[in-house]
Formats: sequence, C-alpha cells, structure tokens
Amino acid sequence: MNISKKDRPIGVFDSGVGGLTVLKEIIRELPHESTIYLGDTARVPYGIRSSETVIRYSFENTKFLSSKDIKLLVIACNTASSVSLDLIKNSVSIPVIGVIEPGAKAAVKSTKNKKIGVIGTEATVKSNAYTKAIKAIDESIKIFSLACPLFVPLVEEGWTEGDIAAMIAVQYLNGLKAEGIDTIVLGCTHYPLLKKVITEVMGEDVILIDSAVETSLEIKSILEVLGLNRGPEAIPFNKFYVTDSPERFLKVGENFLGQKIEQIEKIVVGG
Repeated sequence: MNISKKDRPIGVFDSGVGGLTVLKEIIRELPHESTIYLGDTARVPYGIRSSETVIRYSFENTKFLSSKDIKLLVIACNTASSVSLDLIKNSVSIPVIGVIEPGAKAAVKSTKNKKIGVIGTEATVKSNAYTKAIKAIDESIKIFSLACPLFVPLVEEGWTEGDIAAMIAVQYLNGLKAEGIDTIVLGCTHYPLLKKVITEVMGEDVILIDSAVETSLEIKSILEVLGLNRGPEAIPFNKFYVTDSPERFLKVGENFLGQKIEQIEKIVVGG
C-alpha cells in the first residue's frame, strides 16, 4: 500500500534517550504527525567519539530511518548535528534538521547584552558549532562555551534535583555566571531536565534556550511551507527502535518523554 507523502512519518535519531526531549516537543507541537525514533543505545555516548566515528554512525542511522519511508529527518543529537548535519543533508532528498541552528537563532533573538553561554558535551563544545551558528547571525555577540560532562549521567540516574545536582551545577556554572551572560543555550538534549537546577544557579533573569522546543517549531514551519503537514483527522503512531537494551531505554526514556513507550524494537544498524 502506497502512503501519501504527507502521511509518511518524521524520522528522529539520537545516540540514546536524550533525543526524546526533542521528540516530546515534536509530539506536543505536531500531535497529528507520526514519528519513528531511533536510539543508538549500543554505541552511546557520541560526545566522547571522534568526528569520523560520529559521522559514520549518523550515516548508518540515516540509512535505517530512510528505509522506513520518512518525509523529514531530525538529527536530535547535538554532537551528531555539530559534525554530520551538512553531510547528511547532501546525501538525502528529504529535509534534514539538526538541533543547533534553531537553538542558535533563538539565543540571538533572546540576548539583550550580547553575552551568550553555551553548555554541552565535550564534542559539541569542541566543534564550535553553536559559536559558528550564532556568529553567522550576529558577529558582535560574545559566546562563552562550557562542557558539562557530568550532567548526562546525572539526568540518566534521575538526579535532576537535590544536593548532588545543585553541587555539580554550581561547580560548572559559577564561572559562566561571573561573565554576566543573559542567555544560556542548553546544548545537549539531556539538559532540559536540569532547567530548574540551572536556573537556581544562574538566576531567574538568565533565559534558558531549549533547542528541543526551537527544533519542533522549525519542523512545523518546514512541513507547512512544503505542504507536508497532516490534518487534524490523521491518526498518528509513534514507533521506537533501539540498538541495545530496550529495558534500560524504557526505564529512562519514559521519564524523558513524559508518556508510555508502547512500540519498541531492538535492531542492528551498520555493521
């Protein structure tokens, strides 16, 4: 049975569960769209891998999702977006969206004093992807980047509040606070779950940019422009694939997604 282009699903991939914060916003913003999510849990984390390795993984994930006849691809991983987005865009015929550009645009729009902080994994910070994207819009903005590697395991353990989270956040963010930034980009898909503790350290006046929210708005806009958005009568599905341990993914993932994960299957990509 041929499915019309409009009714095809949106494909989303990430190295693990973090991209579910992006998927959550897509489902919230576009409740009539079907989605297929691939969490590459056998090879997580991407943040400590070389660029070459992350690019290879990204192509393998793209190939798998493309085989599911998707109409748009979301690279819901800051690390993969920072090194492989343009290469993937040039290799497929459907729209491809990463999480960096939407976040960068929102940060530029938000800042009043032209001082923006960017926090993320070591690989994302090292890639300078946010710096390049922000500077491409406004060269005069000062950017302060910081890797916060312990934030990911904190979130995955569910320690998003309390003394341990607060202590680590203070340790990481005090230097950024001293720079007087007025906007901070959460440059890792895990970090939205730490919004409360980050705000406690940085203060209520500092705006937190959640790339997941910005990415979902960008997807909505692209689908509307291309006439690929589904109508309110459409019945959506959300299908999940992982490359290792569905049990672990379910346990952590439902917390990220804020809803039950029903259809999940373990698969092999690459190899």
